[in-house]
Amino acid sequence: MSHANAALTPRHRLKLARAVVEDGWSISYAAAVFNVAWPTAKKWSDRYRRGDLAAMEDRSSRPHSCPRRTPRPIVRKIVHLRWKKRLGPVQIADRVGLAPSTVHAVLRRCRLNRLSHVDRATGEPIRRYEHDHPGSMLHVDVKKLGNIPDNGGWRYVGRAQGLRNRADTPGKPRNRHHNPVLGTAFVHTVIDDHSRVAYAEIHDDETAATAIAVLRNAVAWFAVRGITTERVLSDNGSAYRSHAWRDACTELGIKPRRTRPYRPQTNGKIERFHRTMADGWAFARMFQSESARRKALPAWLHEYNHHRPHTATGNRPPITRLTNLSGQYI
Repeated sequence: MSHANAALTPRHRLKLARAVVEDGWSISYAAAVFNVAWPTAKKWSDRYRRGDLAAMEDRSSRPHSCPRRTPRPIVRKIVHLRWKKRLGPVQIADRVGLAPSTVHAVLRRCRLNRLSHVDRATGEPIRRYEHDHPGSMLHVDVKKLGNIPDNGGWRYVGRAQGLRNRADTPGKPRNRHHNPVLGTAFVHTVIDDHSRVAYAEIHDDETAATAIAVLRNAVAWFAVRGITTERVLSDNGSAYRSHAWRDACTELGIKPRRTRPYRPQTNGKIERFHRTMADGWAFARMFQSESARRKALPAWLHEYNHHRPHTATGNRPPITRLTNLSGQYI
């Protein structure tokens, strides 16, 4: 496609070429009428003589051959050093005998110029996947958050005031230092792999019974929205390794899957959702109490599912990947 400031679009190139070839205009006269240089007018008229309407389109400026391009064996060595040793362009250039700029160009061409494109633990390239329809895979996990004392926690009021608020929170058991034990909020989260539509519940534990109850509720919630759950992917937590979890999945007609041990990247979609949830809800503003934060979760989930653009769904809300859904655009 021609750039924004081009003197001739493909349609005007065709007009110029036909005026010269078919109407007998001179190159100089056509160049003056169309306000372009003489070589430009000659180029498009010559192309029209040799070709057809397709000849008026822009051509790639890429050369037909690159005789001085970096040989493939050296490219493989550069990629190997980047994957396995995580070396930078300068260090790799010293080992392969090339200029650092050349190594950087190779890394860019192979999409390895940023280490964020490479798995931090193994050095292997990140493999991204997405199931082709909603319900093919649900990701489940638990996000743990410390409960907020009355009048705010230390993140917003500072350490000293946060400790005072913690000590003044009533109705909490005390530890051996006579400080109140606020406990932990366990946010059980479920995400559909294809649409990124999310479901979450807050509980006071992460036992198998609680995880199973959340799964049943989530499957029913997704079913109302036209999603039939086929598989569920979890980590290797005790709740998901239990026989009760396996039997519950069998009863629901779901195939349970677990990630490889010490490999949370396999369940990376829900791990990334936890970060979004923490930024958008859990720590987005100061909450005066834990109950206030818990009451704010449903509204944020609605915002996430129905209104927040998601890069994985073409910068549109996740709910847009579910078709013919009542209230989809509310």
